[in-house]
Amino acid sequence: MVSKPRTAVIGAGMAGLTCATALHAAGHSVLVLDKARGPGGRMSTRRQALGEGEVAFDHGAPAFTALEADFQAQVQFWSLQGLAAPWPAAGPGQFVGVPAMNAPLKAMAADLDTRWSQTISGLSRDSAGWRLAGTTQDEGPFDRLVVAIPAEQAAVLLAPVQPDFAALARAVRSAPCWTLMAVFDQPVQSAEAVLAGGAVVAFASREASKPGRAATEAWVIHATPDWSRDHLELTADEAAPRLLAGFEALLGSAAPLAVSAVAHRWRYARPLAAPRPALWDAASRLGVCGDWLGGGSVEGAWRSGFEMAAGLLP
Repeated sequence: MVSKPRTAVIGAGMAGLTCATALHAAGHSVLVLDKARGPGGRMSTRRQALGEGEVAFDHGAPAFTALEADFQAQVQFWSLQGLAAPWPAAGPGQFVGVPAMNAPLKAMAADLDTRWSQTISGLSRDSAGWRLAGTTQDEGPFDRLVVAIPAEQAAVLLAPVQPDFAALARAVRSAPCWTLMAVFDQPVQSAEAVLAGGAVVAFASREASKPGRAATEAWVIHATPDWSRDHLELTADEAAPRLLAGFEALLGSAAPLAVSAVAHRWRYARPLAAPRPALWDAASRLGVCGDWLGGGSVEGAWRSGFEMAAGLLP
């Protein structure tokens, strides 16, 4: 019996986990590594412990759409499993993970061999296969390697081993985003659970308006790309009151007392690039996928990972 190739996937966001899940389902040996403490990438959920208990924030992508039939089928599958649902407050065709945005990714990761808190600092390849520098234990060699991380990070990692792919990644620019996770002591006086269009704040949403969420008066507030770019090097403590002021400007009135207001900087929030196929170097058996190859959306990330896996399967 011929053994199936062993694959390492760097990155546990939508693209990486979609690729790994498809390979695993076909009986391949797959290891997923990510620098975070759990899955999600830009679909991560941040949890904060407050006096009344833990509060969860979808502090990355606030929602996602399903425009094409293949991803619609995937979202329907997640919905039947109770992992996704429509978010009517955001408008028709908007979906979220349930009970948090990262729910579909947590479900995928649960079936895979994963290593968390693993920052990969270098790649090398010898006659036995691919080896990864930076892991806490020697997991190699791997027959194949898939890199599924943001373009700016992929460019650095790929440069010594695949300069052409690194150049493609280096050409991609991503819009940054400062995000505020706020909990108020009283309900915010707004008839709408989703607000958009401010000079500082581009989008703000009441987390309790999403299906499966707690009733805590928690809001996620996203700054505009321009404001985020102009204030990119603020500290989180410096950014928080400015974002809160921007939220009040969007409301047109003062907000209630914020019992917690924590800012998070997404340096590479949304890649600004047209979709293109996942990358594959047959000679070295190195692949690259990600939302930056899929047009920047959650659906694009899923499709990039799915296409990457399809190209690796017989």
